[in-house]
Amino acid sequence: MARHDLRQVPELFSEALQHFAALLRSEAELAKSELKENAARAGTGLTCFAIAALMALAGMHVLAAALVAWIASSGLSAGWAALIVGGGLMAVAMGLVLAGKSRLSSKALLPNRTIRSVKQDAASIREAANARY
Repeated sequence: MARHDLRQVPELFSEALQHFAALLRSEAELAKSELKENAARAGTGLTCFAIAALMALAGMHVLAAALVAWIASSGLSAGWAALIVGGGLMAVAMGLVLAGKSRLSSKALLPNRTIRSVKQDAASIREAANARY
């Protein structure tokens, strides 16, 4: 059994604290960077919602015009055409809403790289502690 010199304990403790502080700083920087990326993703999701709202508004106008054209026309072709256009715009709006929703989900906004890195760091620390003693 190897004997450890007790005079090295403060030195080792200081070194361990320095490494731990550096590790915490690097993890904080990684988390900050990842949260900035997620904020940009959230901005894209919100933009999709705004565009979807505008397209839905345009779709409602077209559908209203289609109803008027359908009632006013003696034939059905102009009204049906406007209904198809309005329905298409509504489908596009729904697609944008779904795209925006997926970008704003809690799972998509998690700082996954930071979580993975912290787990790896914890495993490395455990491994180093087990190897040393």
